[in-house]
Amino acid sequence: MTAFLLIWSPRKWPWPELPNVAKRVTAGETVTDVWGCGFARGILPGDRVFMHRVAQEPKGIFGSGYVTRAPYEVPDPLTKRGYRLCIDFVYDWLVDAHEAVVIPRDGLRTHPFSVQTWDAQSSGTSIKPIAEGALEKRWAELTGKRPHPLPAAIPAGPARSSKARATRS
Repeated sequence: MTAFLLIWSPRKWPWPELPNVAKRVTAGETVTDVWGCGFARGILPGDRVFMHRVAQEPKGIFGSGYVTRAPYEVPDPLTKRGYRLCIDFVYDWLVDAHEAVVIPRDGLRTHPFSVQTWDAQSSGTSIKPIAEGALEKRWAELTGKRPHPLPAAIPAGPARSSKARATRS
């Protein structure tokens, strides 16, 4: 399995629904979402995603999930190419990153995490295998071990949040 970073910058996308979405995930509800993945076309269903808050404190990893749909094009007249690539995924853990993150950015500065470029400008960056293994281990220590969401339990189509509709300013 491969893991990828999904970047969230509150400066670009305020994401007012995040507290509610985090509560639903924490309560054990199956919550799906859609997220832009930059130029990454190699993301496959079943791949792991980790959400990283950038640009404003608290910075760090605050959510995770599994890809349910490979990258697809979404029309976006504000981009040079006329579309954005997006993936669908299901959360397995999420906290309200307006308040706190699970792994602060400073916690990613030591080896083996330090081999990874965490401050990517866009989503879809592949996490290097050495960092991925350490991240999964640390993530499980901090959040507990949860079963992989079963594809049959995943509702059709993601709940589109404001960040999926957001335009660049």
